Amino acid sequence: MTEHRVLIVDDSAMMRRAMRIFLEPLKLDVYEAVDGQMGLDMAFENNFDLIVTDVNMPNMDGVELCRRLKGEPSTRGIPVVMVSSFDSDSDIEKGFQVGAAAYISKKEVQTQALETISKILSQATLHSRQTILVVDDSKTIRKIVEEGLAQAGFKVATATNGKEALNIIKHVKPDLILSDIDMPEMNGFEFCSEVNSNPDLAAIPFVVMSSNSDRAHMKRMLQYGAEAYITKPFNTDQLVILVEKLLSDQFLLLLKEKERLDSEQSLMLASITSLVSALEARDSYTRGHSESVATIVGGMAGLMGANQEEINRIIIGGQLHDIGKIGVRDSVLLKPGALTDDEFSQIKVHPAVGAKILESIPSLTDIVSIVQCHHERMDGKGYPNGLKSKQIPLNARMTAVADTYNALTSDRPYRNGMPQEKALQIVNDAKGTQLCPDCVEIFFKWISSNKK
Repeated sequence: MTEHRVLIVDDSAMMRRAMRIFLEPLKLDVYEAVDGQMGLDMAFENNFDLIVTDVNMPNMDGVELCRRLKGEPSTRGIPVVMVSSFDSDSDIEKGFQVGAAAYISKKEVQTQALETISKILSQATLHSRQTILVVDDSKTIRKIVEEGLAQAGFKVATATNGKEALNIIKHVKPDLILSDIDMPEMNGFEFCSEVNSNPDLAAIPFVVMSSNSDRAHMKRMLQYGAEAYITKPFNTDQLVILVEKLLSDQFLLLLKEKERLDSEQSLMLASITSLVSALEARDSYTRGHSESVATIVGGMAGLMGANQEEINRIIIGGQLHDIGKIGVRDSVLLKPGALTDDEFSQIKVHPAVGAKILESIPSLTDIVSIVQCHHERMDGKGYPNGLKSKQIPLNARMTAVADTYNALTSDRPYRNGMPQEKALQIVNDAKGTQLCPDCVEIFFKWISSNKK
């Protein structure tokens, strides 16, 4: 995780040191300036996430520093926290008038600094990842709204009408839309309707900005799918509060959805474990095979640069790759001797059976290709579909290598598992015919890394 860069501006070395100590739990990258002018110069040269400034300083005080920062496009988005021994209502009001995010009395800095600054940095981080699309045919309105949102730390995209906005959305999906109603080419009603009729866009909060405060007008817009309506002229601070509220609600909904999905994932994994256990309980010789394949293929995926989510998914694929064997009779699956052609044809249906089982589970659809294709061969002589080379999905090619190696080194009713060296030679010899050469190379890297 990248450290937040914070500038402390205070003419007192003791106060700068004290502030550093108070903020140590946040593990910040802290810079220091001795007055407002030095702080301003450093802010122009560095990309700070937050500035903490004293109010009373020589050369340039904290109020003037904040005013200058908020007046420059390159620095107006940096949150400023003012710290002062003067804490009357008028002093605090001066700070907020020039754009300060918070005002802390020096008497309470030890108890308030950590919590206040932590909250502001968390909010600023969230804002910096969120894009607001402002749609209005008035250049003045666009500029005012853009500046207000940028000052609050949001990314901003602008458009002059609904048609232009839809083109922008093709490239940049906003987290919230602010739109006028009366615009050329495509007005706010049409634009809102287009957004809400698109399943990929319908969840984006839509806020209407209009000089028309007619109740029927507002009701009609809300019926088109708008979440809120703000009447011009408005204060940009009010607008920012509304935007933050809507995005906060949206964020909470996303968190709840994530919790629901995590719960479903846990239940799904429990079901998977039960399925695999049921399968392997039938055959003591293959017990642990699926877990071993999952471990190997997960390690291979990591060496190939997969992210943790991708690794987790291919591990699940490894755990389930033989799930279709549930449909194979015990007399065939557990036969101690060589299989007849008819018996082998029954074994060969297990990838298709497994795929059929998983196709009906929405959260496992990306695993289907692993289960269905892990017995395909590079030369096209595999089963069930005779795919070859790059027609075979990469995750299935990886699983095939792990499956082959583990099968060779495991005991079976009709033979003992072979020594690792011999199994590795067979895997290497199968490159290009049975197994994917690139995947075999990654497999050998995994073997090598696990010997250390």
